[in-house]
Amino acid sequence: MPIRLSPPISRQLTPGIQRMNPTTVSAPCLNAQLTDIVGLRTCGIFPKDHEPSIRTLREWTRLRRLPHHRVGHFVYYDPAEVAVHIRTKLKIPARG
Repeated sequence: MPIRLSPPISRQLTPGIQRMNPTTVSAPCLNAQLTDIVGLRTCGIFPKDHEPSIRTLREWTRLRRLPHHRVGHFVYYDPAEVAVHIRTKLKIPARG
């Protein structure tokens, strides 16, 4: 009796849900894609001309102030996740 295998997962779609076309996304860095530290710095979640340096981002990652994902020795960031984290949890008191 032959074994019947289901089609690959990429072909199975829930009815009513269509595949996302990457060319129709308005903010390409804020979708569910991971990026490296340079992409995080330049994707637009920080104010223009006031982006933190790569050294600062690495320090914040080391101190676990930024959410990140490690794959081996590579470090990746989800820009949407980082933006939400900065707006809600990363509060720096004003000097005074």
